[in-house]
Amino acid sequence: MTVNQPSRLRLAALLKHGTTLIAPGASDALSARLIEDAGFPVVYIGSYATAASRFGLADVGLLAGLEMIEQARTIVDAVQVPVIADAENGFQNAASIWRTVRGFENAGVAAIHIEDHAFGKHAEVPQRILPLDEALGRIKAALDARTDPNFLIIARTDAAWALHDHAEALTRMQAFAEAGADLVFPTGLTPPQVGAIRNQIGKPIVTVDTPGFSIADEEQAGIAIVLYYGLSLAVQYSAVKEALATLRAKAHGDQVDGWRDRVAEMEEFLGYKQFAERVRKYGA
Repeated sequence: MTVNQPSRLRLAALLKHGTTLIAPGASDALSARLIEDAGFPVVYIGSYATAASRFGLADVGLLAGLEMIEQARTIVDAVQVPVIADAENGFQNAASIWRTVRGFENAGVAAIHIEDHAFGKHAEVPQRILPLDEALGRIKAALDARTDPNFLIIARTDAAWALHDHAEALTRMQAFAEAGADLVFPTGLTPPQVGAIRNQIGKPIVTVDTPGFSIADEEQAGIAIVLYYGLSLAVQYSAVKEALATLRAKAHGDQVDGWRDRVAEMEEFLGYKQFAERVRKYGA
């Protein structure tokens, strides 16, 4: 059996159901487990959270492919729900992108997205995206490289986000869909904008969450998957920063909310009780 095929079949079944899937972004294995425990059907792991959580770095193209693959593998190993992973722009040219695809496939993820962004993402610098023919070549090569047809290839375009060119984004989405991408992923479009062009694409659409719009708005637009990519990372950053400020100001650990009063709950969640039960059952 192909690595993690049941998870891929589960994602395919969820997509066929036609309801909008909300995929909160994990920053590590613990946040991935919390996402699953909260009842979300899919976990997302992106380069934004990985660069920050693993290395304390900005997401400006510093991650290597193998680093992203290993983070995805860690997330997959922690949960039972399907995992969607960020493959950046493939980390390789079209002729060598098979190595990226096989790496993520062997890591057990259910789907990856490959983008056309070439430089400048998330930073206030001149943005650059790949020429359409080069971006198409990477998507076609990725589709050919997979060994499991249930491993989904999502084609992402940043034309609307990076260049503010909505017409070019539509052209690229249609080209990616025609090339055989399983889903297409425009960034920089609001749910109403996606809803207005959805029927022109012919493939399910993935987006990131848009400030000011609710899950109901995303459902109304007919979006297949919404990636809340920065949720876990930003909340963790805020909570830890606040806790450290309180500890420094109050000079007393008992004054830090969410620490000592939540340790027992956290250890229960992590499985300390189950470990003790195994010791009693099997010995140590």
